[in-house]
Amino acid sequence: MLRAANTIRRTFSTSSAYYQNKLKLALIGQSLFGQEVYTNLRKQGHKVVGVFTVPDKDGKADPLAVAAEKDGTPVFKFPRWRVKGKPISEVVDTYKAVGAELNVLPFCSQFIPMNVIDHPKHGSIIYHPSLLPKHRGASAINWTLIEGDKKAGFSIFWADDGLDTGPILLQKECAVEPSDTVDTLYNRFLFPEGINSMVNMAQPAEVIHNWIRGHDKVPGAWAVLDGQVCALSTRAGPLEVEGASQPGLITSSGLVLFGSDGKALQVKSLQFEDGKMIPAAKYFSSGDTTSIELTEEEKKMAEEIRVIWKGILSNVPVIEDTTDFFKSGAASMDVVRLIEEIKPKCADVQLQNEDVYMATSFHDFIQMFVRRLRGEDQEEELVINYATKDINNMTLKMPYQCFINGKFEDAENGKTYDTVNPTDGSVICKVSFASVADVDRAVAAAKEAFETGPWGKMNPRDRGRLLYKLADLMEEHQEELATIEAIDSGAVYTLALKTHVGMSIQTFRYFAGWCDKIQGTTIPINQARPNRNLTFTKKEPLGVCAIVIPWNYPLMMLAWKSAACLAAGNTLVLKPAQVTPLTALKFAELTVKAGIPKGVINIIPGSGGLVGQRLSDHPDIRKLGFTGSTPIGKQIMKSCAVSNLKKVSLELGGKSPLIIFSDCDMDKAVRMGMSSVFFNKGENCIAAGRLFVEESIHDEFIARVVEEIKKMKIGDPLDRSTDHGPQNHKAHLDKLVEYCDIGVKEGATLVYGGKQVDRPGYFMEPTVFTDVEDHMFIAKEESFGPVMVVSRFKDGDVDGVLSRANDTEFGLASGVFTRDINKAMYVSERLEAGTVFVNTYNKTDVAAPFGGFKQSGFGKDLGEEALHEYLRTKAVTVEY
Repeated sequence: MLRAANTIRRTFSTSSAYYQNKLKLALIGQSLFGQEVYTNLRKQGHKVVGVFTVPDKDGKADPLAVAAEKDGTPVFKFPRWRVKGKPISEVVDTYKAVGAELNVLPFCSQFIPMNVIDHPKHGSIIYHPSLLPKHRGASAINWTLIEGDKKAGFSIFWADDGLDTGPILLQKECAVEPSDTVDTLYNRFLFPEGINSMVNMAQPAEVIHNWIRGHDKVPGAWAVLDGQVCALSTRAGPLEVEGASQPGLITSSGLVLFGSDGKALQVKSLQFEDGKMIPAAKYFSSGDTTSIELTEEEKKMAEEIRVIWKGILSNVPVIEDTTDFFKSGAASMDVVRLIEEIKPKCADVQLQNEDVYMATSFHDFIQMFVRRLRGEDQEEELVINYATKDINNMTLKMPYQCFINGKFEDAENGKTYDTVNPTDGSVICKVSFASVADVDRAVAAAKEAFETGPWGKMNPRDRGRLLYKLADLMEEHQEELATIEAIDSGAVYTLALKTHVGMSIQTFRYFAGWCDKIQGTTIPINQARPNRNLTFTKKEPLGVCAIVIPWNYPLMMLAWKSAACLAAGNTLVLKPAQVTPLTALKFAELTVKAGIPKGVINIIPGSGGLVGQRLSDHPDIRKLGFTGSTPIGKQIMKSCAVSNLKKVSLELGGKSPLIIFSDCDMDKAVRMGMSSVFFNKGENCIAAGRLFVEESIHDEFIARVVEEIKKMKIGDPLDRSTDHGPQNHKAHLDKLVEYCDIGVKEGATLVYGGKQVDRPGYFMEPTVFTDVEDHMFIAKEESFGPVMVVSRFKDGDVDGVLSRANDTEFGLASGVFTRDINKAMYVSERLEAGTVFVNTYNKTDVAAPFGGFKQSGFGKDLGEEALHEYLRTKAVTVEY
């Protein structure tokens, strides 16, 4: 009857009205969880009048005691509360003197007398890590896993004189996943002391799995492997395992154990009797690591970490290189403290609990830490199969496989294709030909990286640092990248170095600077009195983005789109052009060296009809950015709409007009007019597809252009004196020859060129057509090659030439040459194009937005506007 009355009294005391007041609490417990409970109760405004915990062990205080003593809270360290079953009066009197109104027992393993439990006017509550009445007593989470429970839980109940049998106040439950361990469940509830037990191998695999994960704290479960006692952890060549039905197998993923039912399970980690812990996959090579030499800066960092070790291992006089963290008395709670104390010193290194178990001596820990700091962590070593080529005074090392989730791997179906050097038609190497299944794996990796990986949780400034580091690595490898670009796309090396690679580096640096400057706005709205309102906007990343790039600027187009995409916080799957995949795959290698987390960037070489179409259709992709032809852009837009209404940005075809007035600077007009057509062999999306030259200077202009063309050197793009390299691939060369044939048949005057150069490779002569009339095929259609299409216009007919210039379905770029600033401004305002060049051409910059009008597409690359292509705006309204 008394117990029932107490229950009613306590239940009534927990009403919402009561909690308007703060409580005086006594905290009775220990461990890291006790510390967390203590901290949270203080944050809620409750006064902790006393902490009752366990005595120091090996000179080190319990984490709860450490936190309380730091705050000046009275701390009492009693070894016991009873002797021979009777309360110790001095201990009970000390407890009563603090005047607690409620006892809170966060996983208290001591036997607390009932005159302490019942003393406060509101009694005592206990937190327990199971769904009571299951798994009463110690090691409840361990037994939840050992028994193979499908649900775990957390209970808060009124303390009584039984074993966790008091009335339950609150329970919370969660599903137990096959990959769950004691630690992962602790992250949802609390951290119990584990138990250590040998694995009975004569059991089914599922039972063995449950047993190991149920002892997975240190880890604790153990088995005898080749005569050595090793602890096992499931959180992740033949090997004799005592008691097992067949030998274990060491693989690249860990140790495979077989149960009595023939089924297998995988063990991630092994811990030996001396405390050393290694990845199971490294069992046969665990002693092969070579020490690295530290820089002066790294030595300073090591000494700072030595001080942290000394603070934790206060019982050790001097921290030597051989000092072992656990043999010196450290426990699991100290692992968390070590990681948390190091974190502010170096935010670039993300340590996990098991990293400490893998490197238990101070020397090994520092080696591991510095490798992680340098991005050389052997645990994450990137395995790359290279195609090599000695060329341009260097040995090129070119990855050729799909890059998915931080790894290079063959296409699932094993298919490959040849990528060809357009200079001589030779095969550079075979490249993986991705399938739909490869696309799906890449998208899944990008989705996981965005939703649960470190990228989505990363501070924007840290994200910017990674992009800066990536740009630095690209600069460090710029000669190699430019050489690959030259042999894979035909770009002249000097141009590849300055533009293809140089502008790519600039683009990543520009957008790295934007990472921590993406922000919303506050908006005044009408107030509904008497309430007040605040409305603000947030700019958020979209999620997984697909990027499909063309073959004319393989690396630069990658940079233009992916830099903005990444700066905004998205993850991506990128399909390079089938004929030019190699710089994109080399870029993928550099992203790993830069420390970009796995899954953030995925590169899938293959065909547009297969890979590109699947990206357009995929339901988990939220944005697709495409540069290419208008017909393909229309197909992509349709697929994106039908599948899941993806956001789309399209940079498509062009037929950019360049108007040259008679009052121009003729020298500059000739030089820039040639550049507008022949830059990058004419494989340039903004190339001047049609020149309009005022009649009075037309003949002089053509004569001077032809004179300059004759001086151009056509040849090997790696020759520094070459002006004009090969077209990108044979099919494109054939198309250009056909384009010129059509021009001649329609009556345009072929002044120069018009045919393939008589030499190996895919070289096209620089070509000039004049007398081109508006109805002709070459006046309307883009050549995408070194073909200058010239029409004359009457002197002074500004509006007439504007009308002709705008008479196209394209609107990517345009240009005007004149010394008359009023004329220049008049024309630039009326040209229907996304970019207008005045007395210059091809002058793009990473800070200036780039994109077209009409059927040249929509959306912008470069500049601040490019960021908005990869962001969404959320409006939040708060009433207060």
